[in-house]
Amino acid sequence: MSITETRISEKTSEDETVVAGDRSWSMPDWAITAISLMVLIGLWQAAAPFIDPLFGSYPSQIFASFLVMIESGTLVQAFWQSIQPFFAGYLLAALIGVPAGLLLGRYRIAEAALGIYVMAGYATPLIALVPLLMVWFGLGFAVKMVIIFLLAFFPICINTWVGVKAVPKTLIEVGAAFCAPQSRIMRQIVLPATLPYIMAGLRLAIGKAVIAMIIAEFLTAISGLGGIIINAANSFRTAEMFVPIICVMIFAVLLDRLVAWLERKIAPWQSEIAGEHE
Repeated sequence: MSITETRISEKTSEDETVVAGDRSWSMPDWAITAISLMVLIGLWQAAAPFIDPLFGSYPSQIFASFLVMIESGTLVQAFWQSIQPFFAGYLLAALIGVPAGLLLGRYRIAEAALGIYVMAGYATPLIALVPLLMVWFGLGFAVKMVIIFLLAFFPICINTWVGVKAVPKTLIEVGAAFCAPQSRIMRQIVLPATLPYIMAGLRLAIGKAVIAMIIAEFLTAISGLGGIIINAANSFRTAEMFVPIICVMIFAVLLDRLVAWLERKIAPWQSEIAGEHE
């Protein structure tokens, strides 16, 4: 065999190895996530003999507490109490935050006049305002909704604002060259180009809103999932305390997946540009 033939054979072998390696990593994302979760839960459960029940818990004990709370109806009732102000505050933040961000990004006067307040509000430790909000709105549904709104509003507004500023100027100039009115430029050029930023803001706001929901239930009338957490912690019922925490985590992940799915439906071109796979 000549040197050339030997090199070609080696090259072919290397290519086959690379292809085989790529195939081994063609596992779907959901399968990788499932394996990751199983490994985490398995390691956590394996550490059960070393965990003091007063200061920690493990998956089988948490699952047993979950079944007890489901059977008694405590968890379902608390979850229902929590998600009502959550969705009210979050949807209100989206309904006001997106138009506010569009105006700030599109119009120089609005940006100069109001932008400083938005950035100042974003940097303010809003949790410190909870005592004042309790005086204004009481201890019930309204104050929880306002706290969730305040924490969710700024990520949505600022992301939308940044998205409008990132729209290529040439696109807007093309619209203006065809004498399109400002409303049409906003609706047909600026808004579609800003959609990925808006959806990113909505996804970021989910985490903020979930944190706000639990904080509101800690600091106002103790109720909902936050009420279960604080009551169980005070009684050292650690496994029971973990149940709502894990429920909140799963709830936030599901909402994030829902918004990501909506983004793929509303702005399918973004997935194609990013080269994302299903």
